[in-house]
Amino acid sequence: MKLDTTTTNGKAVHEAEAAAVLPKTMRASVLHGPGKVAVEERPVPEPGPGDVLVRIGSVGICGSDVHYYRHGRIAHYVVREPLILGHEAGGQIVGVGADVDPARVGQRVALEPGVPCRVCRECKSGRYNLCPDVRFFATPPIDGTFAEYVTLAADFAHPIPDSLSDDAAGLIEPLSVAVWACAKAGVGAGSTVLLSGAGPIGLMTVQVASALGATDIIISDVAPARLEAATRFGATRTLDARTENASDAGIEVDAYIDCSGAAPAIAQGITAVRPAGRVVLVGMGADEISIPVGLVQGRELTITGTFRYANTYPTAIALAASGRIDLDGMVTAHYSLDEAETALSQDRDPAAMKVIVRPGEASSR
Repeated sequence: MKLDTTTTNGKAVHEAEAAAVLPKTMRASVLHGPGKVAVEERPVPEPGPGDVLVRIGSVGICGSDVHYYRHGRIAHYVVREPLILGHEAGGQIVGVGADVDPARVGQRVALEPGVPCRVCRECKSGRYNLCPDVRFFATPPIDGTFAEYVTLAADFAHPIPDSLSDDAAGLIEPLSVAVWACAKAGVGAGSTVLLSGAGPIGLMTVQVASALGATDIIISDVAPARLEAATRFGATRTLDARTENASDAGIEVDAYIDCSGAAPAIAQGITAVRPAGRVVLVGMGADEISIPVGLVQGRELTITGTFRYANTYPTAIALAASGRIDLDGMVTAHYSLDEAETALSQDRDPAAMKVIVRPGEASSR
């Protein structure tokens, strides 16, 4: 492994001596079962051929992290052995494996957390997000990024400009979900869009739709604090789902994007889509929903799901770097590794948007 180097009076320290720059062990927050998280010492991983070693700066809390913490499983993915959570990560390359340019050491990067097999039919068709053998951070049994260091395939560590913070680097991952959703929905200049769910993904989707030129962006939610946030991030109209719905309001849109996973919201949203429009299901919640087949056929609607994203990181990074997406403005709290359990409980607060864990920082509480 080629390691990070330091300088003394402008002279490079010999690579053998530079090994002392990196510790042999690191701290990681480890899930041992539902509601059981502990900080442990683990060996710093060694980058293999084609890999980079990344010192983690920031990790965003995702709903999947919370679900694993509370229930120990998501569908058929079950935590059967200790697991490091976290997959929304950014950091700095501090070492490289064989076949990776040593010049990448020192580069700040956003980590795309799912590395596919690269050889299956889906990968070869460009749909690598659907690869059945993808290794995705924090999806059992693959450890995630609530740790001081991780290794990753070099081409999935995307360089970021200095204008982006460590927090923003980590949030390129959920931003990619929003970019993918808008692409599936065909959002572009002059589009009208209805969204359900003003959580972090919904708010990022509002911002992406606005950046892509959508002229009318309507979003519904049951939490007034989140609807207020949606207005700040570019929504042109909000609906309180407790008392309002798109059908009663006479809303017609080119695309409906569901980020809530709530069956009633989806049922109402479909009715608001104009002929030849698109329905994109992003949120996970209801296992099954009823589809108004006559309406779908009569209007020739396209209904699709989304599963993560593919080839979105360059676009997401460019949007964030341009200033058209405010990622730092979505961050509502920071925690250390020792406070990861507290961080995983913040979703109960409707005012919380993105909660960040910073593995390299000590607790300030």
